[in-house]
Amino acid sequence: MSNLKELYNKEITASLMKEFNYSSIMEVPRLEKIVVNMGVGEGSHEPKYIEEAVKDLEAITGQHPVVTKARKSIAGFKLREGQPIGCKVTLRGEAMYNFMDKLIKIALPRVRDFRGISKTAFDGRGNYTLGIKEQLIFPEIDYDQVLKVMGMDIVFVTTAKTNEEALHLLSAFGLPFRK
Repeated sequence: MSNLKELYNKEITASLMKEFNYSSIMEVPRLEKIVVNMGVGEGSHEPKYIEEAVKDLEAITGQHPVVTKARKSIAGFKLREGQPIGCKVTLRGEAMYNFMDKLIKIALPRVRDFRGISKTAFDGRGNYTLGIKEQLIFPEIDYDQVLKVMGMDIVFVTTAKTNEEALHLLSAFGLPFRK
């Protein structure tokens, strides 16, 4: 069992129950899943960029990504319906906690000029989206093997009802929010 799951079960649930006056332990918000999405703009014209993104995402998360395809055609982007435009991975359970642990302890401290992550990226329903500009902050990515620097979106999906509950939950896990 990962450290973050133990931390959640032992300390975070108790502190959130006290903070928000929940009557049942089932009301306490929890992390449901983490979705890591890598959009590849040139992927529609160059299949090797999609393959590279799939390889990188698999190395980072330890799970095989799904290739995402365009839902509709957009002439301005020279994009046709069904063309591959990126890849994504949905992490749950043990893999989710391991990824979050690695993100907090190893990857985020490697970001240049890092002052914490924004508190404004909540969606109003307790989900948080974190954008990362380059995949190089993860130790699994070898700098010399990278074809193109690509960013990614990391979405933390929680069962929290409000942004405030989600903020308390994620900061209790150790996400470094700006003061």
